[in-house]
Amino acid sequence: MPNLFDPIEVGKLTLPNRVVMAPLTRNRAGEGQVPQDIAVEYYAQRASVGLIVTEGTQPSAVGQGYLNTPGIHTLEQRDGWSRVFDAVHARGGHIFVQLMHAGRIAHPDNREVDDIVAPSAIAAPDTMITATGPQPFPTPRALATDEIAGVVAEFVHAARTAVEAGADGVEIHGANGYLVHQFLAPSSNRRDDLYGGSPANRARFGIEVVQAVAEAIGPERVGIRISPSHNIQGVIEDDADETAATYRALVDAIRPLGLAYLSYLADPRVELIRDLRTRFGGPVIANSGFAATTSKEDAQRVLDEDLADLVAVGRLALANPDLVERWATDAPLNEPNPDTFYGGGAEGYTDYPTL
Repeated sequence: MPNLFDPIEVGKLTLPNRVVMAPLTRNRAGEGQVPQDIAVEYYAQRASVGLIVTEGTQPSAVGQGYLNTPGIHTLEQRDGWSRVFDAVHARGGHIFVQLMHAGRIAHPDNREVDDIVAPSAIAAPDTMITATGPQPFPTPRALATDEIAGVVAEFVHAARTAVEAGADGVEIHGANGYLVHQFLAPSSNRRDDLYGGSPANRARFGIEVVQAVAEAIGPERVGIRISPSHNIQGVIEDDADETAATYRALVDAIRPLGLAYLSYLADPRVELIRDLRTRFGGPVIANSGFAATTSKEDAQRVLDEDLADLVAVGRLALANPDLVERWATDAPLNEPNPDTFYGGGAEGYTDYPTL
């Protein structure tokens, strides 16, 4: 079985190791949702992981969900990200941008546009954090059938912008209760057109996004992240047969494209996840540490059991800029500070010490 520190081919990249920095929302974008100098430092510090996947980055103004998250749809945002990519590459790193359209997980107080869209006009449960405190989620507007091609085009524009700025590729965020995931789940998708009503129809939007982005920038530059039965943010997938049929339709349709990778947030030992890995046929990234921190031993065990080809690590990559070096030498680890995960400045962002 491979070691965490073995190289691997992903798309046209040769990654130096199998540790992936998971996408981590940090809420530190500046005016115009542009990455700042501090983001350049943050990502460059972590360039020794095999692959960085950036924080969720909105492909359009309508796609923004949270306060101070970066976009990649304007010239100013492109230029901000270009500095990030140059800094990561200067240190020998590789970086994909996660394209995240939040869909109904949004509030007008957090952004410049009021329009909130989703597959169906069903509000998410609970509340959204805003600058004035927690607010109930508004009821979104259901996208009209003839509007969906325009949303797909937003993903394409963002992907092209990312590559123009110097990114090695993009990851389509199809997990965690955001727009693509909202289309996949019957709890948030009550449509009766081509994009709802059956597993194949619910998978259609995600398939069209991936196909269009792959055609625009090359499939070797495209990954997708999924989280079947994550049951988060009101996106509930509790019918095992429906869930399996939906994700098999998605993976079967995108397999022929030859994408860079499939990333999943799930228990890697679940039968459906193992089946999807086989169906996909390319490199697979496991992220099984959403509820608990992924240790070096956890990560290596995933490879030893042949459950994935790479392992995504979140909190420990956040707290240890030199995580790969620390794991390789069994050095002590910095502990992540949850109080500084979201928003703020350098504290808990760029001030974690290296060895």
